Amino acid sequence: MKTAGIDANERRFQHIKHEFEPVYDQDSRILILGTLPSVKSREQQFYYGHPQNRFWKVLSALYEAADVPATIGEKKEFLLEHHIAVWDVIAECDIIGSSDSSIKNVVPADLTEILENAPIECIYANGGKAYELYMKYSYEKTGREIVKLPSTSPANAAFQMDRLLEAWKQKIRN
Repeated sequence: MKTAGIDANERRFQHIKHEFEPVYDQDSRILILGTLPSVKSREQQFYYGHPQNRFWKVLSALYEAADVPATIGEKKEFLLEHHIAVWDVIAECDIIGSSDSSIKNVVPADLTEILENAPIECIYANGGKAYELYMKYSYEKTGREIVKLPSTSPANAAFQMDRLLEAWKQKIRN
């Protein structure tokens, strides 16, 4: 449906700017890139904040943690303790809600901050869209390969937790 020359779908797009910093330190060896924080993550001001996202459960299982980190402080501590950096491929874009498939008008994140200040050995994409966007906007600039992992998003219904964990175990070098 069109209203005054604007498609109804177009009105649902929001222009989103990434509002929080990457997590890394001088010892980070693994970089995991998502696309852009979800609505829930933006509300919480931290990565993978949707309660149904399996990111923190997968990492906790991979590293055999006693508990899944719950607070932002615990999550940051967990990442740094395991030499993991986390950021996103997108600095800003137009998106409908949290739908990666709706992403358009991408401004890529400048990954040089992490890549120049941490001894990153491997870059991983949390999902196909993060991989696709990295290859389109960042690969030529960084010259660094990226390994595609299945998304931990609740939208990735094709991967139940056991299958998701096994796929991550096969690719992540910890």
